[in-house]
Amino acid sequence: METPQGKPGLSAAKVVGIVIAAMLLTMAGTLLLIKIWLFPGPFEPVVLSKAEEQQLERKLERFGQIGGRSQRTQPDRQRELPTAEDLKPEPYSEEGASREIRLSEREINGMIAQNTDLAQKMVVDFANDLVSLKLLIPVDPDFPFMGGKVLKVKAGAELAFRGDRPVVILRGISVMGVPLPSAWLGGLKNIDLIQEFGADPGFWKGFADGVAAIEVRDGSLRVTLKE
Repeated sequence: METPQGKPGLSAAKVVGIVIAAMLLTMAGTLLLIKIWLFPGPFEPVVLSKAEEQQLERKLERFGQIGGRSQRTQPDRQRELPTAEDLKPEPYSEEGASREIRLSEREINGMIAQNTDLAQKMVVDFANDLVSLKLLIPVDPDFPFMGGKVLKVKAGAELAFRGDRPVVILRGISVMGVPLPSAWLGGLKNIDLIQEFGADPGFWKGFADGVAAIEVRDGSLRVTLKE
């Protein structure tokens, strides 16, 4: 009489191999998370195309930017040298001047990338009625525990125009992915700063009184100033 064959199963060697593989994957994942959390890499600067750079140049010229594109690519000490055209005498006039500021997300990040102090450390994002910021902050080596590390800070604020006035609402700030409580932010989280402080003389009242319109859309910002 034949004995029934046993059901195929895992040998002890296979079980040990699977356990070791799972442990290695877990360790690798943990190390990767630690690296991302404690040692975030620098942001990749936005490099504008030739056409985008020329368009940004025209906008900056409207804002009275001193120096052209070729000067901005030179060392810092030469970037702000005025040209003969900048110093040409002319009477002041607001006739025909545009009061609208329109910039894209790429243009803002492109200008940030040209700043040696902010390149690879800060990036801005525009979504509908929302301006978001990512910032890498090096910690002093003598600081306890986190000394020599790089803190990744994220912040978001609602920016819109409703009821004939601008709206600025801090949506939150997080450090290393941990949202800070409202109490640590002075109780200002989810508070309309214009409504809260716009009635008293100061920055927020002056800001609100000088803005005719604000529109933040995915990838763009438009601000219209009053006369």
